[in-house]
Amino acid sequence: MIVDTHTHLDHKMFYEDVDEVIQRALEAGVKRMIIPGADPKDLPRAVELAERYEYIYFGVGVHPYDMDRYDRSYLEKFITHPKCVAVGECGLDYYRLPKDKEQKEENKKRQKELFIEQIELAKEYNLPLIVHIREASQDAYEILKGYGSSIKGVLHCYNASPILLGLQENFYYGIGGVVTFKNAKKLVEIVPKIPLKRVVLETDAPYLTPEPFRGRRNEPAYVVYVAKRVADIRGVAVEEIEEQTTQNALRLFQLS
Repeated sequence: MIVDTHTHLDHKMFYEDVDEVIQRALEAGVKRMIIPGADPKDLPRAVELAERYEYIYFGVGVHPYDMDRYDRSYLEKFITHPKCVAVGECGLDYYRLPKDKEQKEENKKRQKELFIEQIELAKEYNLPLIVHIREASQDAYEILKGYGSSIKGVLHCYNASPILLGLQENFYYGIGGVVTFKNAKKLVEIVPKIPLKRVVLETDAPYLTPEPFRGRRNEPAYVVYVAKRVADIRGVAVEEIEEQTTQNALRLFQLS
């Protein structure tokens, strides 16, 4: 059994064949899937899929790119749903900041405010966070570290930043298709330094398709290739990776 802790099955790229995609995942041994919240307009579809399939769950949250759509009251309409298991993906992304210095700083300030607001939302409802961090490791670390043990969650698509290893007491590290890429040297070097009890697997489907399928649409069934690569890097049997990461995911998200 494997858990895909981050798969955007509510994405438009899955509109035509989501049932077939889910069936392929089940046949590959992926028995639990979590749809993170990113763009609020996709949330109703995530809820619909979670209600249709007993092994699919969802999170509520707003990605930094969609921060203008953030509405706490809207998210709270879904947060008490029995299949809602997390807040996020939320976080900081400085990859596409405005070039104007003043606009850049205002954008970063707004991102931090919304990140903190969603952290507070997770605290209030006692849910784990799904955290997105891109080119913002220092700021994200300082914000998360400041909350101490009052929060928990997963660092989605862990970016190999050494400073983020300082969060392992309360956070798990999401490893996805990037670990199979030929240019993922830093991630390959740091994966053995993460305690296996703090690793979870993910695809980020339809994005970040692992080898040997790069160039195609990603889907949950491909998480098995992530497990194999992590096993190779750590020099252990793939069954050990599958078993431990599954237990980690079940524990973090309180899945049955």
